[in-house]
Amino acid sequence: MNPFTPKKPGKSFPVHIVVFLAPAVLIYTLFMIYPLVDTMRLSLYAPTDTNSVAFVGIQNYQMLLNDPLWSPRLWGALKNNLVFFTIHMLVQNPVGLLLAALLGSRFVRGRAIYRTLMFTPTVLSVVLVGFIWRLILSPLWGISDGFFNFFGVDNQPWLGLSETALPTLSLISVWQYVGIPMMLFLAALIGIPDELIEAARVDGATGWDVFWRIKFPLILPTVGIVGVLTFVGNFNAFDLVYAAQGALAGPNFSTDLLATFFYRTFFGYQLQLGNPTMGATIAGVMFIIVLAGVLIYLFGWQRRLLDLQL
Repeated sequence: MNPFTPKKPGKSFPVHIVVFLAPAVLIYTLFMIYPLVDTMRLSLYAPTDTNSVAFVGIQNYQMLLNDPLWSPRLWGALKNNLVFFTIHMLVQNPVGLLLAALLGSRFVRGRAIYRTLMFTPTVLSVVLVGFIWRLILSPLWGISDGFFNFFGVDNQPWLGLSETALPTLSLISVWQYVGIPMMLFLAALIGIPDELIEAARVDGATGWDVFWRIKFPLILPTVGIVGVLTFVGNFNAFDLVYAAQGALAGPNFSTDLLATFFYRTFFGYQLQLGNPTMGATIAGVMFIIVLAGVLIYLFGWQRRLLDLQL
């Protein structure tokens, strides 16, 4: 190499990227990462007789899983969360996909109006939604009596019975948030090239064949994203249950979720004082469950889709 040949200037460090990312990273670390790490740290401590905390390792987790005072509420809340999530997966997401398929058709008039109407409940206050549905479903002055009598169904206190309270709240949540999967599915369906659909129709494919054999396989990545968003959102659900049933998640804890269980434990309720260390332990369990679900999506569903595309 000729020593007199001028060296090519190397790539300079992208300072502008750091400048643009620094505010977002700082805010996210301050309000998300640090509270999460501190919560996990607090879950490894327990209060002492001297009003301080001492390191106990995973003792709080063992107590939460095995102690007869804690484990029934934990497993009950986890079971309710699974029911809550299952109803959303089996009702909300298929209905959202159906609405997206209908509203994505060029033969439906007033599509923009219907999209707005379907998405409107999503932006409503959860407190308002809970209060309104309590009035609607009230057996004394609600309008549900006439509605169910029209279909030959006996009206009952849907939010006041242990057997019906959780499914009722789940369906209320489905009604409020069905617009989110609808818009995600609609965006994916609109992005499918028209040439593929026209070619299938030329070959004699029906509308049903076009949807299931062309459109649905192409939106499978969106289906996975909607599924994992539903999982994360439902295992963090709190506001609707708190607004409609209170912190006790009645009747008889039948609507108790992990988040309401955490709230009562951390902040206390009625005459029971809060226990921050056990509350942090419940939050740690919630984080582990959500993390496990996300990892299953990333290394199961997402990797399988990548293998199919390759």
